[in-house]
Amino acid sequence: MEPNVPRYPLALVLVVTLLGATTIRPAQPSAEIVIRNGVIVTVEGQLAADVLIRDHEITGIAENLTATAGAREIDASGMLVPPGGIDPHVHLGGSRADDYTSGSAAALAGGITTISNFVSPRDGEEILDALRRRAEDVRAQAIADVILHPLIRDPSPIPDALEAMADAGHASLKVFMVRPTFDHTVPGFMTALRAAGATGLLMMMHCEDAAIVSTTGARLMTEGRGSLRYFPQARPVLAEVVATQRAVAMSESTGAPIYIVHLSSESALRVAQDAQARGLPVYVETRPIYLHLTEERFAGQDRGLFVGQPPLRTLRDQDALWTGLASGTVHVVGTDHVAYRREQKLDSDQTVVRHRAGLNNLQVIRPMLYSEGVPRGRITVEQFVAVTSTNPAKLFGLYPRKGTVDVGADTDLVLWDPGDTRPIRDADMLSGSGYSVYSGWEITGWPRMTIRRGEVVYENGPVTREAGSGQLVYRERVRAPML
Repeated sequence: MEPNVPRYPLALVLVVTLLGATTIRPAQPSAEIVIRNGVIVTVEGQLAADVLIRDHEITGIAENLTATAGAREIDASGMLVPPGGIDPHVHLGGSRADDYTSGSAAALAGGITTISNFVSPRDGEEILDALRRRAEDVRAQAIADVILHPLIRDPSPIPDALEAMADAGHASLKVFMVRPTFDHTVPGFMTALRAAGATGLLMMMHCEDAAIVSTTGARLMTEGRGSLRYFPQARPVLAEVVATQRAVAMSESTGAPIYIVHLSSESALRVAQDAQARGLPVYVETRPIYLHLTEERFAGQDRGLFVGQPPLRTLRDQDALWTGLASGTVHVVGTDHVAYRREQKLDSDQTVVRHRAGLNNLQVIRPMLYSEGVPRGRITVEQFVAVTSTNPAKLFGLYPRKGTVDVGADTDLVLWDPGDTRPIRDADMLSGSGYSVYSGWEITGWPRMTIRRGEVVYENGPVTREAGSGQLVYRERVRAPML
C-alpha cells in the first residue's frame, strides 16, 4: 500500500556562513544508490518499495526503480528502512570522553544520523559568538550531522538575541530550573520564554525544583546518608512534579511551547498529560535509563554507573512512561548522553550532592527501544520511528528534510535488521567511555547500515566516513507542531 506521506517540493534553504550552519546539500554530485527489496517505515505506515538516491537526496520511491549504469545497488531483503535517528539531547566535549567524532561514531552505529550538543556562553560572551565558537568544532570533528542548543543562565539578553539566532538557523534554547539562579530570575525567564515562543524557538526545560533538591541533599548529608545509595531520595519525585507544574504554568501564561527534557516519573507525566489535554503546547522527552532500569540499581556496589538527573524511579514509573510512548503523550526518547569512563562513574568520593551525572547511550538507544518495545507489543514500529526521528525533526525545525523517508528529503536512512539478535558488548562500543551499562543484554533488532545524506557512513561494524564530513544543520523556526 502507499503510505500517507506528504510530498514536498525541494526547499530553498539559506547558507549562513557566519555560524557555519549550512544547507546540507553537497558541492559535487554523489554516486547514485538504489536500495531494493526493503520495507520503508514512516509514522504513517510501511511500504515495500525501492529507494533511489541521487545527489544526497531521495529522488524516487517505487517498486522496481530503474537506476543508471554504475549505480550502487543495495539489497535490503528482510530489512526495515526507517529514517535516520535524531537525538536532540547529547552532551559532548569538555571533560567528557566523547567529542563530535567519537560521539558521531557511536550514534551512526546505532542508526542515528543527527546528534546535538549544548553550548554554554562564557561570561560576557554573546550567544551567537558561543555558537560560532562551537561550530568550528563541528566542522572539524563531526561525522553525523549536528544541531546546537545554547544553555541560558542569564535571561536578560535573550529576547534581543532571538531573532538573530533564528535567522542563523538555531531554533532552541535550554533552561535549568534545578539551578538556584533560576528562582532568582524567574520574571526574566518568563519574558525570555514569551519572546522565544513568538520568535519560533523551542525552550527546553530541565524540571527539578532547586529548593527541594538542594535542601533535601543537604539534609541527607547531615544525617550521614550522603552515599549514592540514597540518590533517589535526594532528588525526589516531588521536586520533578513541582518544577513540571511551574513549567506548564509558564507555558500557559506566555502561550509559548515548552519541551520537558528527561521526564522520569508517572506523577510528573500526569502533569504534562493534563496540560496536553487542555491544548497546551507541552512536549515531553524521556530517556532510556527510565525505560530500562529502576531505582534498585542503587543498592548495588556499582551504583555510581547509574547516576543521572533525575534519578532512576520505580517500575510503576517505568510502565507509565512506556504507556505514554504508546499513547503519544511522550513525544521523544533522547539519550541525555554523557560519556564518562567507568572509573570516573565509580569514584568513591561521590555523594548525593557531588557526583557525575549521565550515561553514554548513543549507540544502543534505538536497538534497545526497538527490542524492548516493538517485538513485545509495547509500541509499534511506526511509534518507534516517531519518537526517535520524526517527532524530534518536527520539534527542532528539521522536518521534512529529516525525520521521514520521502522524495525530496535528505537521504538519512537505516537498513534495520529486525531479526538480528545479539548481546550488547563493551568491546563493540565506539563511545570514548568504552563500556555500556547494558553490556550482556540480548537485543533483537540492529542497524546493518546507516546512510547520512546519501553516503554510507556505517556498515556492519566500522564507520566508513571521516571526521569533518558531518555538518551543522540549518533549522527552520517552529512554533507548536502537531505530533
